[in-house]
Amino acid sequence: MSHSLQIYTDGAARGNPGPGGYGIVLLWGQKRKEIAAGFRLTTNNRMELMAVIVALNSLTKQHIPVNIYTDSKYIVDSVQKKWLDNWIKTDFKGGKKNRDLWTQYFELSKLFKIQFIWVKGHADNPLNNRCDELATTAADGTNLLIDHAYESGIND
Repeated sequence: MSHSLQIYTDGAARGNPGPGGYGIVLLWGQKRKEIAAGFRLTTNNRMELMAVIVALNSLTKQHIPVNIYTDSKYIVDSVQKKWLDNWIKTDFKGGKKNRDLWTQYFELSKLFKIQFIWVKGHADNPLNNRCDELATTAADGTNLLIDHAYESGIND
């Protein structure tokens, strides 16, 4: 019986831009792992995307089926509607934002069989709500990390 890894992700930013954070819940069979981090200045979309990247980077097995649950239409549409493929092909012409993170995701996506599943945010999905709680708690925390690409402006 093969089963897939289930990943729930969420990102948050207070003020957008402002202090931000991401939250991740990974489920593999009966195993559960939570990951979160906060940043002093970033955007909601960057945190949503960073959650996916950090989750994928945390995996030790490659080429496995991965279901990623997110309430970010930005991520789901960019991947499923092939916008990202076009951005890569045109070298992000027209000033598409978050090039650094999208490029990282694109490379990581080659290592897994990823399926995105959109879930309604702040609704009745307990794992999405847990990710939201992790992300907002991280954003409100102390000793926040620096989103260097965002703060240096190379992302714009």
